[in-house]
Amino acid sequence: MQLEIRPDPAEVGRARSWARSRLAGSGIGADEPLAETLILLVSELVTNAVVHTGCPAVLRLLLTGAREDASGAPTGTVRLEVADASTRPPAPRHANGDETGGRGLELVDGLADRWGWDPEGMGKRIWCEVDRCAAGAAGRAVAYGVDATAEFAYGVV
Repeated sequence: MQLEIRPDPAEVGRARSWARSRLAGSGIGADEPLAETLILLVSELVTNAVVHTGCPAVLRLLLTGAREDASGAPTGTVRLEVADASTRPPAPRHANGDETGGRGLELVDGLADRWGWDPEGMGKRIWCEVDRCAAGAAGRAVAYGVDATAEFAYGVV
């Protein structure tokens, strides 16, 4: 499932609505903490693409390994990807106190089980994964393709 995003901040709300609809159609209810986390991740990744690249982007939502565990609880992984035509990779940036930006990828790092970025075509793809598992089982994200000890946001390289 994918949604094309124009380089316009108004697209962030449209991306959230689209993702809510797709999650509900996949059996992830709007009131589930997983859905709330995924919508926040969509918001952060799409905002970064729209605000910092000035390029159109594509949001992808993939559900893999959907099944039930021995107790009947749903398991599997939800992967979000945002691909854009900018070759500029995410760069470390530390947001100070009252700054209004610079925390997006820090939030992604804290909420996702894994995240990273890869070259794609003439641009890049930033992705994150959230495992659908029992409450309390989620851990800190493992970042791939970047220095996981730094705080990240798009910045001028």
